[in-house]
Amino acid sequence: AAPIDSRFLFVDIAAMRAKQLRRGARPRLDDDEMPVDANRPQPRKAERVAMEEVRRGLVLYDVPPAKPGV
Repeated sequence: AAPIDSRFLFVDIAAMRAKQLRRGARPRLDDDEMPVDANRPQPRKAERVAMEEVRRGLVLYDVPPAKPGV
């Protein structure tokens, strides 16, 4: 998939992925790959995990072509 240039597309894709994670999908990130900051706990919320997966290009997506006349 092409890199995401639109923040709106990023949000849409991350939201769909977070929904999948909340429904029981397995995260695509390894614990070793999660960013480590001594002052912050590891993110475990589905939304944060989904955003990190999208940022790293681990989520495939498809943008349908625009309909003619719209």
